[in-house]
This record gives sequence, structure tokens and C-alpha cells, in this order.
Amino acid sequence: MLFELEGEEFMALNGSSEFKFTPAISMFVKCDTQAEIDHYWDRLMDGGESMACGWLTDRFGVTWQIAPRRLPTMLQDPDPVKANRTMKAMMGMIKLDIAALERAYDSA
Repeated sequence: MLFELEGEEFMALNGSSEFKFTPAISMFVKCDTQAEIDHYWDRLMDGGESMACGWLTDRFGVTWQIAPRRLPTMLQDPDPVKANRTMKAMMGMIKLDIAALERAYDSA
């Protein structure tokens, strides 16, 4: 079955019950605001289970990363001090908090 989410096309098949979802493959949702993070997090957590660093598993067993769009840029900053502060802040979170990540990134 082909389906589309937010303009991206996906294919799903039933390969049989012997194949299970694992965190080795996850869906990544890029969010611009905390309201977006909260929206996707709350809906996907309905029957799901939270993990660390903005990851969760929905009620079907699919793993998702709900994260600020800017996070990869912050984590790959050429200034290792800024990148490490951001990583340390993220490692202490379950659902990601954009303001707290930005404070960690920008703090001197």
C-alpha cells in the first residue's frame, strides 16, 4: 500500500507476522515549534511508550523521533563546546524541549 504523510510517499507491506518493527528504522518528524513537538508527541504516545532523547514507540511498535528541525545543525556545530552542551541537554530529556536545547546551545 502506498500512502503519503506531509508530502512524503511511503510504502507499507504485510511481510507476515514473523517480521516485527524495531528501533533500527524510525520515522523522524522535524518540528519548528514546541507546539508541533507537543502535538505529535501527545498523539503518538496514545498507547505508545516513551524513550530517551525525543524517541517514542507508538501503539503499533513503530519508533519515532520527534525533534526540532534545527537539532542536527546544533549537534553538528563546528564549535564542539556548543554541540556537546546541546547533546548533554538532549540526553537528559524524554520529550525534547526546544527552549532548553537552545539555552544549552547558546549559553556561554
